[in-house]
Amino acid sequence: MAEIKNIATRESYGNALKELAAEGADKLVVLDADLSAATKTGIFKKAYPERHINCGIAEANMVCVAAGLSTMGLVPFASSFAMFAAGRAFEQVRNSIGYPHLNVKIGATHAGISVGEDGASHQCCEDFALMRSIPGMVVICPADDVEAKQAVKAAYAYEGPVYLRFGRLAVPVFHDESYKFEIGKGEVIKEGKDVSIIANGLMVAEAIEAGKALAEKGIDAEIINIATIKPLDEELVTASAKKTGKVVTVEEHSIIGGLGEAVCSLLSEKCPTPVKRIGVNDEFGHSGPAKDLLKQFGLSADGIVKVTEEFIK
Repeated sequence: MAEIKNIATRESYGNALKELAAEGADKLVVLDADLSAATKTGIFKKAYPERHINCGIAEANMVCVAAGLSTMGLVPFASSFAMFAAGRAFEQVRNSIGYPHLNVKIGATHAGISVGEDGASHQCCEDFALMRSIPGMVVICPADDVEAKQAVKAAYAYEGPVYLRFGRLAVPVFHDESYKFEIGKGEVIKEGKDVSIIANGLMVAEAIEAGKALAEKGIDAEIINIATIKPLDEELVTASAKKTGKVVTVEEHSIIGGLGEAVCSLLSEKCPTPVKRIGVNDEFGHSGPAKDLLKQFGLSADGIVKVTEEFIK
């Protein structure tokens, strides 16, 4: 059996930007808020220094610079930690990118509880909610290296604003190179009949492991990866809910305003179905090792198994 690689999707982001430029993406420019080593845009900067702009620790200004560059026909990727890209610069993202519907991509790294030791001030668990609320904004949270690189390239090809969320923690690469990512389309990783487990980001790998553990307990779970939170794959979510009759959503984000809420909103209108949301329960995180924090907040395979078992009884 081949060894499973673990790669942080922020690393995938930097590599994808470099690959895009090498493949002829001549309109691509990359902006960063003095965090290129952490966001991994330094990979692009090393290869294409003339197309990388360090805007300093001034995310709101960086977003406006990106907006201006896009009006000149360039395709800017503005990069920073999620807390700053979505949080600190929200007004500029809304008014300077969202309102005029400009062709700007936001690469947000270090999202969620798994930022770990950086603590609550940096553990952004509100970015899905913020970005989903902006009209016309596409919101993507890829699950592994293969999907993340394809998502970056899909965002470049897409005409309009896109928010891409990447993680700090290395996660298993479970897709092979034959996988094809498409904006707005989800993926059934495993068919099942008893319950649908819908996840995104690093929670997909945990959901896969949870599905194996549930199978040993006689529970046949359908595992679904929904990388694009907006627009949501309504057809896939609705079909799975009809098939299993119960849905569990899993995300490294607040249960308020994220994937779970998007799924609940859809199903309440199209296919009323009992839903249990697993995420951060209206509380702040705190400093600690990433994997320990994920376990503490119930964002692990064990946590998913426990909640799912109780839910379907």
